[in-house]
Amino acid sequence: MSGIPRIELNDGTQIPQLGFGVFQIDPGRTAEAVKAALDIGYRHIDTAEMYGNEKGVGQGIRDAGLDRSDVFITSKLNNGFHKPDDARRAFDKTLAALESDYVDLFLIHWPLPTLYAGDFVSTWNVLEEFAKEGRARSIGVSNFQPTHLDRLAAESETVPAVNQIEVHPYFTNEEVREYGRDRGIATEAWSPIAQGKVLDDSVIERIANSAGRSPAQVVLRWHIQRGDIVFPKSVSRGRMRSNFELFDFELGNSDMDAISALDQGQSGRTGPNPDTFDYVPG
Repeated sequence: MSGIPRIELNDGTQIPQLGFGVFQIDPGRTAEAVKAALDIGYRHIDTAEMYGNEKGVGQGIRDAGLDRSDVFITSKLNNGFHKPDDARRAFDKTLAALESDYVDLFLIHWPLPTLYAGDFVSTWNVLEEFAKEGRARSIGVSNFQPTHLDRLAAESETVPAVNQIEVHPYFTNEEVREYGRDRGIATEAWSPIAQGKVLDDSVIERIANSAGRSPAQVVLRWHIQRGDIVFPKSVSRGRMRSNFELFDFELGNSDMDAISALDQGQSGRTGPNPDTFDYVPG
């Protein structure tokens, strides 16, 4: 695992703290990108049904000559398939696209509280089925707020293993992170560099210059030291390698605090608010 730390989830499984994300990678280029990432040393791939590139993920793993068990794969339920039977069919298609009989982690991509009569609990119950069958080694959620997680706690038997949420220096999302920390739910950070917006921040540049590192490496290292799971995306082999080189330096407390102080609260979001997001692919 090339020195990548592994985080133990609340179900006893382990996940590499650094992964490779394939959001917005063209399906036709996904296999090539995944193979390149695996050649560099990544062993954790984050995809989703809505990305349309699960097939490329599976192909990239095979092209890299790795056994399925060597790679941790996460995928996520498409927003259009929250009804239980739809979710079951969608999950079967995910496994078929990956050419695997299991995923390591499967998530509800968005809670969609204004759709499906606000019922994401029955969807979660279906993911519990997948876990009991062993077809999803771990299950979790993405973009869930504390109120959504409270409902799952009250109306289901399984605590999500992870909550994948937007986190970066301009939106540290502390309330949701703290909720998860208190309940054993690991935080995965998407949009870890705020779609590049934080990279020319003067604070980040100062710290990067002092450390002899790139701004992206500094921000990703900030995530790692905070204990979150992160999976930067790039189709450039050079950036893939740079994003992988996070474990031979450490940020001091003052630098960590300076980066955290960049938080802008809700105005720092780069993505939609989970309380109102209602997108369903056509």
